[in-house]
Amino acid sequence: MCGFAGEARFDSTCADVASVARMGDTLARRGPDAAGVWQQGRVALAHRRLRIIDLSEHAQQPMVDADIGLAIVFNGCIYNYRELRAELIGLGYRFFSEGDTEVILKAFHAWGPECVKRFHGMFAFAIVERDSGRITLARDRFGIKPLYLAQDGKRLRFASSLPALLAGGDIDTAIDPVALHHYMTWHAVVPPPLTLLAGVRKLPPATVATFESDGTRRDTRYWELAVGEDAAIAGLPTREREAMVEAALRKAVERRMVADVPVGVLLSGGVDSSLIVALLAELGQTGLETFSIGFEAAAGETGDEFRYSDLVAQKFATRHHQIRVPTGQLLDALPDAIASMSEPMVSYDNIAFYLLSREVAKHLKVVQSGQGADEVFAGYHWYPKLAAAQDPVADYARVFFDRDQAEYAQAVEAAHVGADHSREFVARHFASVQAASALDKALHIDTNVMLVDDPVKRVDNMTMAWGLEARVPFLDHELVELAGRLPAADKIGDDGKAVLKSIARRLLPREIVDRPKGYFPVPALKYIEGPVLNMVRDALNSRAARERGIFRRDYVDMLLADPAAHITPLQGSKLWQVALLELWLQTRRL
Repeated sequence: MCGFAGEARFDSTCADVASVARMGDTLARRGPDAAGVWQQGRVALAHRRLRIIDLSEHAQQPMVDADIGLAIVFNGCIYNYRELRAELIGLGYRFFSEGDTEVILKAFHAWGPECVKRFHGMFAFAIVERDSGRITLARDRFGIKPLYLAQDGKRLRFASSLPALLAGGDIDTAIDPVALHHYMTWHAVVPPPLTLLAGVRKLPPATVATFESDGTRRDTRYWELAVGEDAAIAGLPTREREAMVEAALRKAVERRMVADVPVGVLLSGGVDSSLIVALLAELGQTGLETFSIGFEAAAGETGDEFRYSDLVAQKFATRHHQIRVPTGQLLDALPDAIASMSEPMVSYDNIAFYLLSREVAKHLKVVQSGQGADEVFAGYHWYPKLAAAQDPVADYARVFFDRDQAEYAQAVEAAHVGADHSREFVARHFASVQAASALDKALHIDTNVMLVDDPVKRVDNMTMAWGLEARVPFLDHELVELAGRLPAADKIGDDGKAVLKSIARRLLPREIVDRPKGYFPVPALKYIEGPVLNMVRDALNSRAARERGIFRRDYVDMLLADPAAHITPLQGSKLWQVALLELWLQTRRL
């Protein structure tokens, strides 16, 4: 796990090494263990390293192999790199390191851009071909690892974070009106290639982008998820389907133990993370370190789920760490948590993951997390409502969108009001998906779009702020492909995630399974009172906010007058959503 940046010129001038070095410095927290910069004429690369696989100097990046004429910067982990390495040795390749970075380099030389189809893992990388001048950028199937771009006719810049691109300078920082609509409507989900800044784009997941030496770009999507019942699987006995899922999940968890350092678990006490702990115990893992976080209550709502995580930790004899965060400490950490966001993200989980990661990084460099299970196995409350939807787009918008178009027009200044972009995006996506039911369409968009630009991005940004690598077994692509082919009842049954709950009842205490669904609760950010409200009010009433002119003052004043009265269908604070955007822009000095 690392961070990288680079620049390629298309006008025969040399790359700006100083700018690329600044971009690399901005990524220092993603890779605190080592740094490197490389230039060859019109191309320059920078890298920050977090040592997890092959801890030696042989695996340093940027990695250059003069024999095959390739250079690479890479962020992520290829879990099957040892098997691929053996295959490549069989083809005659010789290796100077023991890690996965060189495996990608040799695999690209052997199989070209198609090599990504062979990778099990999370990855973003850039490969420079010495002889042709061609540059290839790639991102894993679920966008677990980020990759941001800024391109004009003469230059391409790319980086593992949006702030790194800004550090290079010369970026158009105007607000993108379509992205703003997505942010305010779709729970801060801004689908690729958009970001809130007009001059910054992101490479979509499961995509390889090839740039020729003259700047010509070609994108290839190398993987598509199918969601829809497979008659052959549906015809199997329920217990047999359950066994298939359990075997796939066990394999996914086992794959993510590949490391030359210890691997722990972020244990919320919910079914998903608890299953990871149970399966690791079955695999013979002992001395496993687990971590949970809790906050002070607010407005009568509890701020922790320690009673559940403690049950799991006791059953499997983990070395458990309970992290309690008072509201004062939460407030102190908010500015840096916001600064760690490549894009503004409204979910309260952000500050929880940020503070949890800070503590975990004192003990470990790698953890597994339960993120992704709700989108893959239909764990959210809106999925049963969509199972019989007559108007899938309208029903999806009703349960997921934070505002309708009328309220959006009341919230932002007239210059930012345009089409109903988010609803149109959902309609286009649903129309393009080869799925029979509204439920399958919703699972497809949530797994391929919403998941990438909300939970997955959140985990990456907040863990990497502390040099911590988070691995997500529920996004093993073979497991997700199997889940997509299951009958709907295996997912929406039992109030969601039926097949996972059935597995969990055999492995976990019943109290973990048969309880209301929980989240990382951070009540102080949902109800916004006291010092948090003061911070929000100061930001929205500042000169910078007024001069920026994104939000209508009467709308902002309404939210400030009674924050608890304006809650979204997903139980988020509308005031926090508006304030977070302004706080993020101020943090970035935009």
